[in-house]
Amino acid sequence: MIWKTAGASEYLAITGWGITDIRLAKKSWVFPGQRYTRLDMSPVNYTFEVQGMSAEKLPFVLPAVFTIGPRVDNMDSLLLYAKLMSKHDKRSKHVDELVQGVIEGETRVLAASMTMEQIFKGTKEFKKEVFEKVQLELNQFGLLIYNANVKQLVDVPGHEYFSYLGQKTQMEAANQAKIDVAEAKKKGEIGAKERQGLTSQNAAKIDAETKIITTQRLGDAQKEEINVKTSVELYKNQKEAELVKSKAELATKNAGWSQASQLAEVESAKAVAIREAELQTEVEKKKALNQTEKLRAELLSKAAVEYETKVQEANWDLYKKQKAAEAVLYEAQKAAEAQKVSADANFYARQQAAESELYAKKKEAEGITALAQAEGFYLNTLLKQLGGNYIELRDYMMLNKNMYQDIARINAQAVNGMQPKISVWSNGKGSEDGANGAMKDVAGVYSMLPPLLKTVHEQTGMLPPAWLATLSDVTHESN
Repeated sequence: MIWKTAGASEYLAITGWGITDIRLAKKSWVFPGQRYTRLDMSPVNYTFEVQGMSAEKLPFVLPAVFTIGPRVDNMDSLLLYAKLMSKHDKRSKHVDELVQGVIEGETRVLAASMTMEQIFKGTKEFKKEVFEKVQLELNQFGLLIYNANVKQLVDVPGHEYFSYLGQKTQMEAANQAKIDVAEAKKKGEIGAKERQGLTSQNAAKIDAETKIITTQRLGDAQKEEINVKTSVELYKNQKEAELVKSKAELATKNAGWSQASQLAEVESAKAVAIREAELQTEVEKKKALNQTEKLRAELLSKAAVEYETKVQEANWDLYKKQKAAEAVLYEAQKAAEAQKVSADANFYARQQAAESELYAKKKEAEGITALAQAEGFYLNTLLKQLGGNYIELRDYMMLNKNMYQDIARINAQAVNGMQPKISVWSNGKGSEDGANGAMKDVAGVYSMLPPLLKTVHEQTGMLPPAWLATLSDVTHESN
């Protein structure tokens, strides 16, 4: 009886007396009638050059390196390895041929179902497929692929497919480089034009903003001037209220002059702002027109150069012609975008000018409101000085505004040219005789009728009815 111990990367495979099949252990007693074998578990690298053929019947060589060893994480796989592979050295020709046969068989079968382009471009997927199919075959031997490294495909002597493919790739890369250089040059020129367009747009925007700020400051200055003048006027009105009777005429003239001056200043500022907005609009129109003409001339010259280049290079292939056509289309689109940007800038400038005019209008309205408030304060001050007597305030304002003179002049003009007629009628003394009793009142009424009917006739030409009365003077005139 012997005590045996396996190394860190080993197992003891014991058979014989008392053991039905095989017993694997790291350490164990070996009794008489039993045999043991040390199984090395370390993986081994196998290097092959597998020859295969693609679906197009193109042969190739696939260099590969596989790291293969026993599966140590599964006891059933270890038993299979101990039964089938324990007699052979892992470096022996038998094991090498066994592994190589499995790998070559699966690789050739897989390669026959794929084109050369699929194998070359899908190296990762090809490696995965080979790995999985080879692993399925090695499972029956208890072996595991720890690592698989598939190198680049190599041409078989007499079949230079990859060599020709490399030359083709180099030529395509050179041609693509030329196309990229032309594309970069085109983008650079287009970018320069876009920068110029943006510069013009930003300049127009800055000019419009400067115009707005200038108008705002002008309006603020006018407002401040109006406020100062209003304060001065209020101070004058307060002082003049104490001597209102002696200086009424002077205060009226000062108010009229101040109002005329303020209105003249507002109208002057408004005219200047309108003229500046009109001039700025004309400048923006000229700039936009110049930019459009310049861009049109450049596009036409560039199109002419491209046309001559295409005529001289008529032997270019279809791919380059398509690229040239796409470049022309792209430039046309950029030209349209540049024109749109210029139109937007012009619209923005007009909009800003309109806003500036609206702002000036608002400031003018604020000045008029401030003046009205000053007049209201002036009237309140007068009313307080007069002790709250509205009648005296009305009379003072009528005197101040010369309303009594105007009323008198209007009344004089109304009665000018009138020729009134005055009729005097007398009944003599007969009225005194009939003044007694109830008939006195009736006699008085009848005494009023003759002059009344005569006056109506003279003013309107109407005669009383014959049954009522007859005017003697009118009768004689008609006869």
